[in-house]
Amino acid sequence: MMTTLNDLAYTRSGDKGDISNIGIMAFGAAEYEALRTWVTPERLRSFFAGVVLGPIQVYELPRIQSLQVVLHDALGGGATQTLRFDETGKSMAALMCRMQIPTALLRKGEAG
Repeated sequence: MMTTLNDLAYTRSGDKGDISNIGIMAFGAAEYEALRTWVTPERLRSFFAGVVLGPIQVYELPRIQSLQVVLHDALGGGATQTLRFDETGKSMAALMCRMQIPTALLRKGEAG
């Protein structure tokens, strides 16, 4: 079975130039471990195929059970150059909320 990232965490995105960043704040310890395991640069490359063209970095913030995702070359050149509908990357977190995550990664009785 699968669930969505939206069921495991809050998200917030922003941008600077052609770089979009997404903060992922897990609802709890089990959710953080599932996200930490599943949300990798390789999976994000597949998820954002054709949108993110540059390097992808995922930083772990275990003390606050969060991840920081940095997506380079993700906004078609940035707000002053792109022809994309969302030229500033504010919707990247909303898109990422649809990412599918296996429920098996959640330890029974610990999610919530």
